[in-house]
Amino acid sequence: MNYNEIGIQALQEGNTEEAIKAFTQAIEEQPEEALGYINFGHVLTSIDEIDRAERFFQKAIVLDETSATAYYGLANLYFNSERFAEALKLYEKALQYELEGADAHFMIGKCLEKLEQPKLALPYLQRAVELDEGDVQARLSYGITLASLELFELAEPQFLQVLEQDPNHSDAHYNLGVLYAVSTNRSEDAMHHLKQAYTLDERNEMARYAYDMIATTLE
Repeated sequence: MNYNEIGIQALQEGNTEEAIKAFTQAIEEQPEEALGYINFGHVLTSIDEIDRAERFFQKAIVLDETSATAYYGLANLYFNSERFAEALKLYEKALQYELEGADAHFMIGKCLEKLEQPKLALPYLQRAVELDEGDVQARLSYGITLASLELFELAEPQFLQVLEQDPNHSDAHYNLGVLYAVSTNRSEDAMHHLKQAYTLDERNEMARYAYDMIATTLE
């Protein structure tokens, strides 16, 4: 195995120190290769050395301006630091350079959601679901965005699908309950899902509040 492979294996085994040593050697052996810097950036991100991680990802991009994984790694760092506009541009770069899978689409959707642009977020979240139908979080976000745009008939099956995949998903129960409460006369169904939401997650005070409000109107 080369040093990058050794480092990745060490990371998978939870051995951060060995991973750092291996990636350091990878960089020393091939200082003009972006991969070692990308891997080092991931390690530093995992131990919350954000400023150093940023520099390593940036170095990787300087060495290879077409590295989709470098853009994606730096974008994740910015997203987690709530630098959503900067993250958005980098996720778009990752897609431009053909990052495979659903993740970049999902994260672009999340950035646009955070930037309060749900109409722009919608097609990215939809594409993320199409690329990975088993991704519960992407499907939930897609449903929430549909509901926020009052596309309730399209949102409902997304929440139902999440619950089919994970019957104990508190957030899906909550959002489905709210959907029934605001867009239908199905008060009992709304209360059922809201009760499920706060039963599964005691911290979900919004679900309990909504349940109590509906119960009061039915008295």
